[in-house]
Amino acid sequence: MNVVWYISLPLAGLVLGWSIRWLYARFQLATAEQQAVLTRDNAVKEAEQQKKEILVEAKDQLIRERNQQEREIRDRRAELQRYERRIEQKEEALDKKLEGAEKDAEQLKKRQEAVTAREDELSGEEERYRQELERISGLSAEEAKKLIIQGLENEARHDAQIIINKIEQEAQTVAEKKSRDIIVTTIQRLATEVTAEATVTSVSLPSDEMKGRIIGREGRNIRTLETLTGVDVIIDDTPEAVVISCFDPVRREIARVSLERLITDGRIHPARIEEVVQKVTREISQKIYEEGEKVVFDLGLHNFAPDLVKALGRLYFRTSYGQNVLYHSKEVAVIAGMLAAELGLNREIAKRGALLHDLGKGVESDSDQNHAEIGVEMARKFGEDPRIINAIGSHHNDVEPSCPESVLVQIADAISAARPGARRETLDNYVKRLENLENIAEGFGGVDKAFAIQAGRELRILVNVEQVSDEGARDLCKQIAKKIENDLKYPGRIKVTIIRETRIVEYAR
Repeated sequence: MNVVWYISLPLAGLVLGWSIRWLYARFQLATAEQQAVLTRDNAVKEAEQQKKEILVEAKDQLIRERNQQEREIRDRRAELQRYERRIEQKEEALDKKLEGAEKDAEQLKKRQEAVTAREDELSGEEERYRQELERISGLSAEEAKKLIIQGLENEARHDAQIIINKIEQEAQTVAEKKSRDIIVTTIQRLATEVTAEATVTSVSLPSDEMKGRIIGREGRNIRTLETLTGVDVIIDDTPEAVVISCFDPVRREIARVSLERLITDGRIHPARIEEVVQKVTREISQKIYEEGEKVVFDLGLHNFAPDLVKALGRLYFRTSYGQNVLYHSKEVAVIAGMLAAELGLNREIAKRGALLHDLGKGVESDSDQNHAEIGVEMARKFGEDPRIINAIGSHHNDVEPSCPESVLVQIADAISAARPGARRETLDNYVKRLENLENIAEGFGGVDKAFAIQAGRELRILVNVEQVSDEGARDLCKQIAKKIENDLKYPGRIKVTIIRETRIVEYAR
């Protein structure tokens, strides 16, 4: 009994607990369902309310936009009406102007008819006057026209010549003053050698006995020396002196130095001669390069090819009218650089072109080209600037100068060659040049006498007064100067002066 009771009581409690729990769950479920239904109804009501608000707001916005469009349409309609009124007013104004233009055209037509009739009437009167003038003057219209034109032409030519003379005088005055200032300033700044050494072609001997030793047994010593150096050794009756002759100054210098060393050493035989000549040849080659390098360094120039430096160095042994060509080239480079500085041109191009202008004289060549053409080819070979090549080719007017620097090289070359003490000129060449100057002037018509004065720097010409007028004298002066430029070669410049004067002589008895 007790056992049954102990078992049934827990079971009854457990069943009661599960029943209460199930009833509580059902209650909560029913409550949740009611809450969900309530929430759904509230949400539907809220959505309906928002829908109504959105519809009301959209209607208001639509009404506002429609009102705005209606206002814009009214404004555009009013603006179009204003444009229409303006167009109508312009059309009315154009109609009025068109009517006025038609009236003006009619008046112009009437005036043109009246002018045409007047022109016809005047043409008839002019023809009658012309016939009457031809009858009175005895000249036709064409003849009178030619006379008038000829008179006007002569008058215009005279006036033009006066103006041209005035302009030329002013230009010449200004140009001469400015060029004189530039050249004087340049020459004042120039500091270079006034004289240059000429190559020595004679060797002094300690005694006449040395001549026999130089000749050697059966002439073997002198033949060896001449064969190795390519010179002619002239041994004559001149006391204690031997003359060396050769067209190549470098070979002549090698022979001179070698012979001096042999004389000093005293051992003169073929083997010794060959040894000394080879040693002197190497020394002269080194000296040639050093002389060229020294000039390039003194001028502050750079980027010279070794062959160019060597060709420049060979100019050290070349002379032209007694002027050392290397020193002359250096002097021309200095003058050209100063002129370029005064004129604001390229100093580097001017100095380089001036230094290389006689480059061809230092190049060994068997061609018939002159030194300017040889120098041009060599400069082009080593990639020099085209302006420098032109300066080399044009310094004797073989080609036309293409840049101002080329003209400066010509001027500097003339200054260096023409300055006092720079060059020697033989008496025959000097006299011949003066005679050529006078002959050129006397070859022109109207020239009575011509005199070359101031060592050929000025040519004074006396002309016939009856054959040459004042204007003709100026033209004649230009023609003679042009003829001298084309036919003669001369350093510097030559002044041509024409003297035209009328002398009237009467004696009081």
